[in-house]
Amino acid sequence: MKKLLFTACAALLFFSGFTQAQSKKSDKIKKEKVVDTQSIYQFKVEDLSGETFDFSKLKGKKVLIVNTASKCGYTPQYEQLEAIYKEYKDKGFTIIGFPANNFNGQEPGTNKDIETFCKLNYGVTFPMMSKISVKGADMSPLYQFLTQKEKNGVKDSEVKWNFQKYLIDEKGHLVEVYFSKTKPDAPEIVNWIKQ
Repeated sequence: MKKLLFTACAALLFFSGFTQAQSKKSDKIKKEKVVDTQSIYQFKVEDLSGETFDFSKLKGKKVLIVNTASKCGYTPQYEQLEAIYKEYKDKGFTIIGFPANNFNGQEPGTNKDIETFCKLNYGVTFPMMSKISVKGADMSPLYQFLTQKEKNGVKDSEVKWNFQKYLIDEKGHLVEVYFSKTKPDAPEIVNWIKQ
């Protein structure tokens, strides 16, 4: 009887230890699977060459995301965008351009046309992505995130025209939105970059 009781106790202790170990292992897996859904690091897009661009590689950098167009009154902002990119790209800052044809057909070209235009006319070296939609029923998932508070955790906004700017902090979170008329080298943007 004593032997049977000892065996039952040993089995109970073993099972209890095993259950605790499994529980800790399960907790660890749960923690590892937690993704910050309010950061841009969840997104992968295509660049102008059709290569995958993973936003998670931007961790630790401030990012300015801008929707661009080649035939817009604001198109000369490419020059200021390139200037601040060159000045701050080695100081934890980058710019990501998204060509979009949502406003009066001002970005009609192919990805190749856009790439040629940007390099030839403005010497653009900051990363440019494939043409997307930034509003409407076919809005890209990234721009859904940028414009919807329920997704970004900060604010709702609407892309009103070409060259609207979204500022993203070093943790991938939305910080602020500036409309087209705010130039890329405006004090409020440059001061944020330098902080």
